[in-house]
Amino acid sequence: MARAEISFHLSDDAATARLGRWLAPRLTAGDCLLLEGPIGAGKSHLARALIRARLGREEDVPSPTFTLVQSYEAGDVEIWHADLYRLTHPDEAVELGLEAAFQTAICLVEWPDRLGTLAPSDALRLRLSAEGEGRRATLSATDDRHGALLAELAREQEGA
Repeated sequence: MARAEISFHLSDDAATARLGRWLAPRLTAGDCLLLEGPIGAGKSHLARALIRARLGREEDVPSPTFTLVQSYEAGDVEIWHADLYRLTHPDEAVELGLEAAFQTAICLVEWPDRLGTLAPSDALRLRLSAEGEGRRATLSATDDRHGALLAELAREQEGA
């Protein structure tokens, strides 16, 4: 499959959270969402909304900035939320157990550039950047399943 990409404006934090809630039921074990963007772009905000939606309850979802990884049991799948900002080498991601989690869990990875070549080639990428009062969300995929997901999201964005 050729690379698929969509980009759209998120007007505020609520719109960013809605995107996280939209993605939540559509991700399955073995899916990796690479969250890119500068500090303050909304990566953790989106991840929190996604995790809470998948758990089906309000849950304290702390940023994994200092713990590096937080994991959650969401019914039949585990969710790993990783913040790799403090890593200095991709080998440190291996020590966290991320390679195994990429196969069995839903993985939300902030600062995925720290993974180097360990980033799954079929990961869904979401880049958030400041745009006016809100954010620009750009999602890209390289596999058919995530490409279909982006097509579904694009149709919904057109109808909004």
